Amino acid sequence: MDFKACIFDLDGVITDTAHYHFLAWQRLAHSLDIEFGLTDNDRLKGVGRMESLEFILAKSARAFSDSEKEQLAHQKNEDYKDLIREISPADMLPGIIPAFDWLKGRGVKVGLASASRNAPVVIKGLGIADVFDYVADAGTIPNGKPAPDIFLDVANAFGLDGHECIGVEDAAAGVTAIKAAGMRAIGIGDRDVLAHADIVLAKTDRLLSEGLERI
Repeated sequence: MDFKACIFDLDGVITDTAHYHFLAWQRLAHSLDIEFGLTDNDRLKGVGRMESLEFILAKSARAFSDSEKEQLAHQKNEDYKDLIREISPADMLPGIIPAFDWLKGRGVKVGLASASRNAPVVIKGLGIADVFDYVADAGTIPNGKPAPDIFLDVANAFGLDGHECIGVEDAAAGVTAIKAAGMRAIGIGDRDVLAHADIVLAKTDRLLSEGLERI
């Protein structure tokens, strides 16, 4: 083991709130008479809120002012917060707690690099807020994934260079961001989609045995 920090994405890696995001975006899209399905939702993986909104609004024939966009983004966020209000430790994905314990036992810093501005609310509901040595504030990051900014923000907070860190992601944009930050990447999901990751695991339950212990 030659890394000093492990930086996690949230949705699809630690817990699966993607379905709640989908429901909130779909509700918003339908209110604007825009079709929005699961295939569209896949395009939003790892992408920030305003970028996701722009993708959806591009499917409409009408133009939206900046103030309208801000209101729509706020509306989606309020719907999402309502949906995740009941999230609990039972919503943790398999294998994540053992991975945290293993990292902490070896003195490895644990960071969170989520594009979601609601990440603090989610990790509090999951009961793991105290696990993280640093949580990036997505609202202050200049460029979203696939830019490396959010991963570099976490590394800088730890006083580390990219090559001293690894990142864990389930989205292609996230893996691209990790590699652009000079870090090694563990991908969770489809090997074809996450081909640029150093290790790809089908599920989180193998994160420790086939990921962290081997990278």
